[in-house]
Amino acid sequence: MSIDFTAMYASHDAFRRDLERLAQAVAEGRAHTPGVRAGWENFTHQLHIHHTAEDSGLWPRVRERVAGRPRELALLDDMEAEHSRIDPLLTAVDTALADQAPELPDLVRALTATLDDHLKHEEDSALPLMQDVLTAADWAAFTGRIRETQGLRGASVFVPWIVDGAPPADRVRFLGAMPPPVRVLNRLFWEGSYRRRGLWSEA
Repeated sequence: MSIDFTAMYASHDAFRRDLERLAQAVAEGRAHTPGVRAGWENFTHQLHIHHTAEDSGLWPRVRERVAGRPRELALLDDMEAEHSRIDPLLTAVDTALADQAPELPDLVRALTATLDDHLKHEEDSALPLMQDVLTAADWAAFTGRIRETQGLRGASVFVPWIVDGAPPADRVRFLGAMPPPVRVLNRLFWEGSYRRRGLWSEA
C-alpha cells in the first residue's frame, strides 16, 4: 500500500506561500504590522511542529529501515543537517522583525532559499525513500504524532492555514484527505475563525 503524501506536500506549499507573503510585506514596508507578525508567528509555530515531528518520529524510523545502506543514511544526515541550518535563520529573521533591522530583506531571502532547497531535497529524495521503506502504519504513526501535538485547537488553525489561498484543486485534494468531521468543522467554524485572525493582513 502506497503512502499518501498529500498533507506533506500541502504543508510544504503553505510554508513557501507564507515566506512569499513575508517577503512581500517586507518589500512594502509593513513587516511591523500586527497581521504580518501574527502570520510570522503562526508560520514558525507550524514549521517547528513539522520539523520536530520529522526529527523525533520520522527520520529515526527511516534510519532503522535503511541500516547498512550508506547512501540512504547520508541522505538522512542531510535532512537533519538542513533542519539545523534553518533554525538560526528563523531566529535571525525573528530578531530583525522585532528590531525593524535594515538587514531584514537579506535575511528573509536567505531563509526562503535555505528552506526551499530543503523542501525540494526532501520531496525529490527523502519522500521516494520513505515510500520504499515505510509502511502505511509507519506513516500513520508519524501523522498521528503531529495530530497529537496540534490537538483540536491546533487543528482549527492548521487546516484552514493549509488551504489559505491554495488553488482550488489543491484545496479539494487536501480536504479530501481529511476525515469527514474535520471537513465539516473547517467549513462551519474553523475557516471563519481563521480569517478573523487576519494573518498576513495589510491593515
